[in-house]
Amino acid sequence: MTRKSDYAFWTFVMLACLAGATTVLNVTRTYSATSGNSEIYKQLDLFGDVLERVRSDYVEKPDDAMLIDSAINGMLSALDPHSAYLNPKSFRDMQVQTRGELGGLGIEVTMENGVV
Repeated sequence: MTRKSDYAFWTFVMLACLAGATTVLNVTRTYSATSGNSEIYKQLDLFGDVLERVRSDYVEKPDDAMLIDSAINGMLSALDPHSAYLNPKSFRDMQVQTRGELGGLGIEVTMENGVV
């Protein structure tokens, strides 16, 4: 009976050590990942501070959605002149404009014998 209890004890000790090592490695990995991005978090804190200052101290109450949309658009346009953010309404409008359908008079344009 002693042999079984010794086996169970050492199995428990090994599993506890494995669980402890896994926990330590995960905490270390998480800490190192966040410390590498600390500059990004500082910049996001600055953005949040500016946003709150504008919301609380600006002469007129600004539209929060417009502020966020403009900030995102500014971030993307800083990458290159062809990158831009479209909010859902602008995206739907763009889809309608670029769908390629014409409406109005009901005229159909076709090509016959290479001539339009």
